[in-house]
Amino acid sequence: MLPDKLNHKLKNRERENSLRKLGTPNTLIDFASNDYLGFSKNNIIFSYATEILKRDNLEANGATGSRLLSGNHKIYTETEKIIASFHNSEDALVFNSGYDANIGFFSSVPQRGDIIIFDELCHASIRDGIRMSNAKAFKFKHNDLKDLSKLLNKKINNSLLPGETSFGQRELVTPDQIYIITESIFSMDGDQPDLKAIASISQEYKCSLVVDEAHAVGVFGKKGEGLVQELGLEDAVFARIITFGKALGCHGAAILGSSELKEYLINFARSFIYTTGLPPNAVATIQAAYHELENGTTARELLKSNIAILQNEVNKNHLEIDFISSNSAIHSIVIPGNAQVKKVSEEIKTLGFDVKPILSPTVTEGRERLRICLHSYNTKDQIQQLVVSLGSYLKMKK
Repeated sequence: MLPDKLNHKLKNRERENSLRKLGTPNTLIDFASNDYLGFSKNNIIFSYATEILKRDNLEANGATGSRLLSGNHKIYTETEKIIASFHNSEDALVFNSGYDANIGFFSSVPQRGDIIIFDELCHASIRDGIRMSNAKAFKFKHNDLKDLSKLLNKKINNSLLPGETSFGQRELVTPDQIYIITESIFSMDGDQPDLKAIASISQEYKCSLVVDEAHAVGVFGKKGEGLVQELGLEDAVFARIITFGKALGCHGAAILGSSELKEYLINFARSFIYTTGLPPNAVATIQAAYHELENGTTARELLKSNIAILQNEVNKNHLEIDFISSNSAIHSIVIPGNAQVKKVSEEIKTLGFDVKPILSPTVTEGRERLRICLHSYNTKDQIQQLVVSLGSYLKMKK
């Protein structure tokens, strides 16, 4: 029997219309997955990964242990060099997932006496890692540079930061090191911060800037290197977290930074130390996906074209107020209320479109939304039909 307290929490979720359930495969038109470039089904990537495994005699089902024991196959070192070179970084360290990378970094790098200042909409994996840290953490308003500067100024003046910390503490602090944390593309809104301005602020206040590029890699940059490189900010960023389960269509993540940071993480990031490594076939697929990006792929241009098509359709149907402004593959239309946004999602499904509702508490109550993910393989007609259908529904409700 499930304990009463746990049953009570489940019942609360049911009452709030926020109970999560596992989805099932469907044949609907995909506007839900993070497979922005269609790499998860790319036969060239699959074949090249198979060639790598055969070449290196690594046709194995598992890693056999953590990378510090028996799981550090030579393909890891080779792939990390490829990743570092592609992203113009001194070094790279592969983790099993983006969640593991963020947990490992934020729980081990910021120390007692340090301060973390993070965007209030940073991903749950970042926030969970921060919770595990001994540093004090404070959030600034989403993409609000004035609020960020205000927090930094109060820190410099050694005065009490306004309100509570993100985890219920309120105290006077004199930090040894300050970390500013943001994402280059935010996963629920699809928007982006002014990274150049944040980098400038970080340098002005002698902070260490950390950027999560999960939803930018593969989409932004000359070859998909991410937004940091597109803006030429590699040297201004202390660490970048990149993941392979979005546009690269495979699995895993990496932290980009100095060789000293890599050595530190190998020794102190518990989510790296105490877990079985990715199997060789997963690492080979990562390498093959980078090979596809490096050689140029028409998928990136198709995705860019589809982003422009959706933006044009939103403007043509006068839906700018309802959509959150975005230049990325993620476009969200706010429909307040869990019950309401779930109802719209189900109605859109009857038209053949798979668009997922994002409920509170995943997003702030009153900011529930449909999250539309664009892909290289979506057609112009599909995008137009989706936007027109959403516009018709919203007009009926107004």
